Amino acid sequence: MKRFIVVGIIILLVGSGCNAIKKSWNAITGQEFSASAQQLAWDGMDAYEDGDYKEAIEHFQQLKDWYPFSKYSILAELKIADSNYHLKNYEEAIFAYDEFEKLHPRNEAIPYVIYQIGRCYFDQIDTIDRDQMPALKAFETFQRLDKQFPNDKYARSGAEHITTCVKSLVGNEYYIGVFYYKSKHYKAALHRFMAVLSDYPDVGYHQKALEYIAKCEAELSPEVETGTN
Repeated sequence: MKRFIVVGIIILLVGSGCNAIKKSWNAITGQEFSASAQQLAWDGMDAYEDGDYKEAIEHFQQLKDWYPFSKYSILAELKIADSNYHLKNYEEAIFAYDEFEKLHPRNEAIPYVIYQIGRCYFDQIDTIDRDQMPALKAFETFQRLDKQFPNDKYARSGAEHITTCVKSLVGNEYYIGVFYYKSKHYKAALHRFMAVLSDYPDVGYHQKALEYIAKCEAELSPEVETGTN
C-alpha cells in the first residue's frame, strides 16, 4: 500500500510542478516550505560567499529536496560539491562532482567539475614515503581533462599541477629503490631505479637514479659472473 502511495505522489509531483510538491510535502509531513527555491539559492550563495560552507550545504540540500525540478537545483548540486571541497570533505566532494558529471555531461561547467575532482585528489598528496594513490588519481584526472577539453582554461590550470603529481610519483619510486638498496635487495632496487628513468621524465631524480643503478649493477656483478641469483 505504501508503495502505491509513494508512486502516486511522484506522478503528482512530476505532473504538477512545485505547487504540487509543496502540497504533497505538507500532507505527508505536516510541515510547510518556509522559503522559495530562489530564496534558498540566494541564502545558500550568501553563506557560501561568507565562507560558512556547512550552512551553505544545508540551504542547497533543502533546495534539492524541496524543489528537485527547479532551475536552481543544478546550482545546488554544484555548490554542495564546492562546499564539501572547501570543508576538505574530499570523498563527499568527489562523489558530488562525479554525480554532477554523470547527470549533466553536456553542461558548460564540466571542465571545472573535472578540474575540481583533480584538485580533491591533488590536495591530498602527502610526502613521497606515503601512499601515492592521490597523486596518481590527480595525475589521471588532469590528463583526462586535458584530453577532453584541451583548449579550456581549467585544462591549462590542471596541466600546471601535473608536474607536482609526477614529482611525487617518481619520488616514491626513488624512495622505495633506496630502501631496497639499503636492505641489500639489489635486484628490486635496480628495478625501481630503472622505472624512474623509463616511466617518468627528468623531474629531479634522473641523475640520482643513474648513480644508484651503477651501484646496484656493481653489487650484482659477482652474481652475474658466477651465474647465481
